[in-house]
Amino acid sequence: MEKDKKRTVHRSGSKKKNRPKLRFSIGWLIFIFILSFLACFILYMLAANFNPDFFLEEFDSISDIVPEEKPTEAPAEETTEAEETPTQAAEQKEIINPVPESPMADSSYISSCCFITGPELAGLKEHSAFTDVISSQDLSAANCGTVKVESNYGTVTVYETIKIKKPENVYLMIGGNVGKTSIDEQITAYTALINSIKGSLPSTNVYVISKPPVMYDKEELTNDAINAYNSALLGMANSTGAYFVDLHSALRSETGALSEALWDYETLNYNDAGYQVIENFILTHVG
Repeated sequence: MEKDKKRTVHRSGSKKKNRPKLRFSIGWLIFIFILSFLACFILYMLAANFNPDFFLEEFDSISDIVPEEKPTEAPAEETTEAEETPTQAAEQKEIINPVPESPMADSSYISSCCFITGPELAGLKEHSAFTDVISSQDLSAANCGTVKVESNYGTVTVYETIKIKKPENVYLMIGGNVGKTSIDEQITAYTALINSIKGSLPSTNVYVISKPPVMYDKEELTNDAINAYNSALLGMANSTGAYFVDLHSALRSETGALSEALWDYETLNYNDAGYQVIENFILTHVG
């Protein structure tokens, strides 16, 4: 037999093979962070569910840490009060109806007034100091929200006229339906008009003038019907925050009818004395 071939033994070198190093992964770091956050959140919510006062205690502990705010300095408070006083006075201004007698208003007040009237006071512009008088023979309580009146502001409704002009004081003498239309129907339309004015122009003072008496009762238009209508106007003024000027009381005689001394039979309207009474009464009954 042939001699066994000598086996060649390969010995490893003196240097050991390098082992694979642990590689750093940012993805694993983010994963561990999210996992830790979720674990903390779950523990936090479990503690909150098992303890009903948990959040209250948490916020109380925070408020203990927050320093107390310093009180507002006195001068700043005085300034604030001074700025709010006019607004508060306007909001708290009490309306007394019928409007009680007051000192005679001056010419500056007259220039701040706008009158909207049906046929009742159509001659006020020509026979008094009031110059801004808008009248229409067709204007009545029942149609005061729809009928159009002609003026320098165009031919538009009463509400649109007032909205365009924006008067400081608006006087309404509307009562042409008395005796022809139910009082409820008239007051409903009248109330809607006043609410629209006050909603659009809250700083405008709205004055409702009572319907004057008549000399003689005729058909449906009687002084009893007028008295009932004026009583409803007073209630409407109180409910809408408007002023009620009881002009009726200044024009009636002891019998309850219109005073003959204030009437012109030729023109079938008030005479100069009548218009003077109307002007003086309005200017001495300002809210």
